[in-house]
Amino acid sequence: MECRVLSIQSHVVRGYVGNKSATFPLQVLGFEVDSINSVQFSNHTGYAHWKGQVLTAEELNVLYEGIKLNKVNHYDYILTGYSRDTSFLEMVVDIIQELKKANPSLVYVCDPVMGDQGAMYVPENLLPVYKDKVVPLADILTPNQFEAELLTGRKINTEEDAVEVMDLLHKMGPETVVLTSTDLPSKHGDQFLVALGSQRTKKADGTNTNQKICMDIPKVDAVFVGTGDLFAAMLLAWTHHHPKDLKAACEKTVSVMHHVIKRTMTYANEMAGPGNRPSPAQLELRMVQSKADIENPAVVVHAKVLQKSS
Repeated sequence: MECRVLSIQSHVVRGYVGNKSATFPLQVLGFEVDSINSVQFSNHTGYAHWKGQVLTAEELNVLYEGIKLNKVNHYDYILTGYSRDTSFLEMVVDIIQELKKANPSLVYVCDPVMGDQGAMYVPENLLPVYKDKVVPLADILTPNQFEAELLTGRKINTEEDAVEVMDLLHKMGPETVVLTSTDLPSKHGDQFLVALGSQRTKKADGTNTNQKICMDIPKVDAVFVGTGDLFAAMLLAWTHHHPKDLKAACEKTVSVMHHVIKRTMTYANEMAGPGNRPSPAQLELRMVQSKADIENPAVVVHAKVLQKSS
């Protein structure tokens, strides 16, 4: 059976961010991807210069209407990332509600991109829209620590706090929550980043089981753009292949990331030359070159099960 994803994200002409980061890896793994580009920029905004256009809520609606008129608005998955405008985000919500009515088993994967390291990089009025309208519709949610804290109003200082925050996010709607990065100390030292995940699944007899996992991910000393978009896309793909095994899905997702980032770093350092810091252009993800790793990732990061309860 063909599996079709509607991905509403940003687009860049040069490089990998948003839909450019998500589409190729999903296609390699056998998914049909229909993309709506929320912005079209020459390149990501970490470069010295960038130009481009922003799609309005009205323009988004026009594109969706065209799909609907042809009766090809049946999707198995929806994937959303960065949005910087409330009216656009509310239009996305309307589209998701309509598509979920048409296909009740549709899975919505939401990366609630709002900020990082204690600072918001979208307007603050997006937070209530995410809280009240977007997150309740999401099936899979991939916030970083700061975004999870914003959504729940709870600070994360310990692993117990993180588990509580994931439970609060479950109560808001999503059955799967992955905190893609946290500031929690890793048992392996400061060269590692801690990520956590939680999945609630209903068993045939109607009871719930809950699997919680923790991963220590090797840190890389560079700023990459588009990695969060790749993470959400790969989590979509690997939870599709391992619907009731968050541990396996996260291990494959994070291992893909590891291989892509490692290959990117090797290339960037070669291009920059000894002693020089690579430029944003040199640090663009080596996506095409990582095709084999995306299709069949050697698992290099293992998840630890924190608890499995019913």
